[in-house]
Amino acid sequence: MQDGTELRFEVVGLVEDDEGHAYAVCYNDKADEFVVTDQVGDLLDDEELAQEILDDFFVLAEESGPPEEQA
Repeated sequence: MQDGTELRFEVVGLVEDDEGHAYAVCYNDKADEFVVTDQVGDLLDDEELAQEILDDFFVLAEESGPPEEQA
């Protein structure tokens, strides 16, 4: 972080685009923050691409989650 604070993130998902590029979706519980890294672990500079990957990740996570219980 800019103030020198370090945050540890856990990889919670892997996403691959149509061109075969792999990205890791990482989450920090304390900060309640997601980040996206490339295949070698560098943070993505392209915020629009990172948001697109996060959106895809959330859709995939929702689709693969347990079915909602019926009332």
